[in-house]
Amino acid sequence: MVKIGIPLRYSHLEDGRNILYLGEKVRRVFQKAGAFIIPIVQVQDVDYADTKYNELNELTDKEKEEIDKYLDMVDGVILPGGFKITKYDEYLLERCIERDIPTLGICLGMQLMSNYKRKFKVEENTSPINHKQDSDDILTHKIIVNKDSSLYEILEKDEIMVNSFHRFHVEENEYFNIMARSEDNYIEAIEMKNKKFIVGVQFHPEISYGFDDNSRKIIDRFIDICK
Repeated sequence: MVKIGIPLRYSHLEDGRNILYLGEKVRRVFQKAGAFIIPIVQVQDVDYADTKYNELNELTDKEKEEIDKYLDMVDGVILPGGFKITKYDEYLLERCIERDIPTLGICLGMQLMSNYKRKFKVEENTSPINHKQDSDDILTHKIIVNKDSSLYEILEKDEIMVNSFHRFHVEENEYFNIMARSEDNYIEAIEMKNKKFIVGVQFHPEISYGFDDNSRKIIDRFIDICK
């Protein structure tokens, strides 16, 4: 069975206590797609939910070694959605790229990829197109797929409908090719060429996997490559 590593995200319980979590939709969909899930646990002795990026220490060599031990165990990595980026996330992506481990970045995961080797920056969406839908069971706007991309190879379509749950968008990054844009020209999918599969999507194929054929194709292709 293919082994997929997924870094835990950080949040608060209602009583204010900090937690690390793995979203249930991510777990269930990737298990359904044939993956054995290995949670990748944060390594620094900090409360990630409450610590600002500029307050985090750089990773020590020992902490980097811990992350590498997780990567030794997996065939691929999912960088899931969330609400903040840490130095841990940046190092995890760097090592996935250096080791050519198939990696799928979703929403915040794509934004992390889009800021590879530069200071993290995103811009707030100002378009009239709805990029922050309320329901999980709809597709809310169209994206235009570049025919010279692995996304087109997977989907064999130059336009598809996607869901959308983000308030911010990214700018171009010289290390990644743009695979798709929304109708209002925001970047919706990127890839790093000459790698097995280093791909980011701004939408959430795991949320629409159960009713959208295009979402299934993206996730199933990722799993096949990890095999």
